[in-house]
Amino acid sequence: MSIGTRDLLLKEAETLTRTRGYAAFSYADLAERVGIRKASVHHHFPTKEVLGVALIDGYLAEFKRALAKVLEEERSAEARLAVYSGFFIDSLRDGLMPLCAALSAETAALPQSMRAQVSTFFELHLDWLSGVVRDGIADGEFRADLDVRQTATMLLSVLEGASLVAWALKDSARIQPTFGQALESLSETSPV
Repeated sequence: MSIGTRDLLLKEAETLTRTRGYAAFSYADLAERVGIRKASVHHHFPTKEVLGVALIDGYLAEFKRALAKVLEEERSAEARLAVYSGFFIDSLRDGLMPLCAALSAETAALPQSMRAQVSTFFELHLDWLSGVVRDGIADGEFRADLDVRQTATMLLSVLEGASLVAWALKDSARIQPTFGQALESLSETSPV
């Protein structure tokens, strides 16, 4: 099945955002990558803000489906978190920075509508992680004394931070050991 022009534009806009940054590409760059005229980009997305909002909306929908699939397929909190960390590792193997990291680094340059979406995206991560941590505590996988939301924030921060370091060094192998160490700190057998 061939991909339509609108979807191809979104795909290329995502790649440009995750490699160069949202502010660092133009409609001319996008038109060149897709092989269409700049006016055709404007036909699909009248403004770059409209493009950015559509990009994040699509990414959010896809990410929600991926998170639901993890909950459906993996039973333990540790297995769920392993799959979740794989999302970060896989994106770096493709040479891409995590989208929310790339966008949050440019918050000052983003239109207000996109800033709100970036916040929503991080809240989605934190809500999902909080649920996984809560389940891990309830099932005895994680220490009972953990603050659920703070632990979710720590896990996300470790993955986002490790991703930025790994992206800068072009070495995705740095993420898993770092995240693994964070996971060890949640265990009942971990020294407090």
